[in-house]
Amino acid sequence: MSKAKGSVNCPFFALLSPLAARSTADGTGGRDAVQRCHGKISDVHTMREFDYLIFIGRFQPFHNGHLWTLQHALQLADKVIVLCGSARQARTPNHPWTVDDREQLIRMSLSDEVQARVFVVGISDRMYNDQQWLTEVQNLVDRVIAVDNSDVGSRQAQFRIGIVGPPRGAKKGNAEYLDLFPQWQRVEAPELPDVHASRIRHAFFDPDRGDDWPGCAALLPAPVFNWLNAFRAGETFANLQGEYLFVKRYRQSWATAPYPPTFVTVDAVVIHSGHVLLVRRRSAPGKGLWALPGGFVTPDERIKDAVIRELKEETRLKVPAPVLAGSIRASRVFDHPQRSLRGRTITHAFLIELAPTSEGLPKVRGDDESDRAKWMPLFEFNRMEEQLYEDHFYIVNWFLGQV
Repeated sequence: MSKAKGSVNCPFFALLSPLAARSTADGTGGRDAVQRCHGKISDVHTMREFDYLIFIGRFQPFHNGHLWTLQHALQLADKVIVLCGSARQARTPNHPWTVDDREQLIRMSLSDEVQARVFVVGISDRMYNDQQWLTEVQNLVDRVIAVDNSDVGSRQAQFRIGIVGPPRGAKKGNAEYLDLFPQWQRVEAPELPDVHASRIRHAFFDPDRGDDWPGCAALLPAPVFNWLNAFRAGETFANLQGEYLFVKRYRQSWATAPYPPTFVTVDAVVIHSGHVLLVRRRSAPGKGLWALPGGFVTPDERIKDAVIRELKEETRLKVPAPVLAGSIRASRVFDHPQRSLRGRTITHAFLIELAPTSEGLPKVRGDDESDRAKWMPLFEFNRMEEQLYEDHFYIVNWFLGQV
């Protein structure tokens, strides 16, 4: 399962503090179309079916389909807990907006009277550990309820809790995660047709689809559309669009193949005295992000030979190749279908544990593909999720559980 999965790196109580609604030019924003279907939500107290409904999504960006579901949830529950996924991933064309950005988009789409009934909390991905992600979802919900009731002793069993999402039979991957929470009653919200975040992002970043972007105004709450237009004028947008176009050209280079290729790569997780070896990427994709040393396997080499070669090339690590090969403690294939924007990319990662010596950490330096190589203390690495390339943060954490 690949759904967004831990909490953002900011004080928890700050995350739970309801924000004031953002003012909009027309005072109603993009709620009109949804309200015509659902009816305007009032905060007049009625006995609702649930105390809390949980709504999980990435909201990249928050669109009318999300608003439809959220309003449906507010009709059925006193409070809605919105879990914003991929909360600490690095910005990419697939993850352009931070959890703070997305909370702002959500709240500017809601009326003043329901703001206090909606909690927005970030949750990080756990791409290769579903049970860890499920535990973090449960913990976050438990903590929200405790804070909301000013009672750290409050427990979920005391409340009527459900989870809202697409109906069974929806597009693959959109609703499957709901079955992972049997303790919460499932609530199916009808989906708005032809509203897809991925299509909105393509229209947003692709200059060849520039004519499609104005039409997205019908798919987004009005204040969200206006906010996104302002975002397009900034440097962050320019950087993300550059990465989007790089990936587009990369994919076009093999578009005429009889079927999409599967790329094979290697990554080295080198541990030494409580440090992990990282390189900082010099160019797109992921320019400026930290990554594991690694790269593509050439047609004439074995997987293990490739990881030693890439490690030596990218870090100039002053350890002989035979010693590196003899220090391999574990290996694993990481093959999440969405792990790379470049296309289907399967990586073979190797855990290399180097023994401490009186000489300290071996010397390293970057190369043509990485402008810097560095031994990163593990305590510092654990705070760097949003600075890591692709799924490398999750790969390292998987191996750290094996050390």
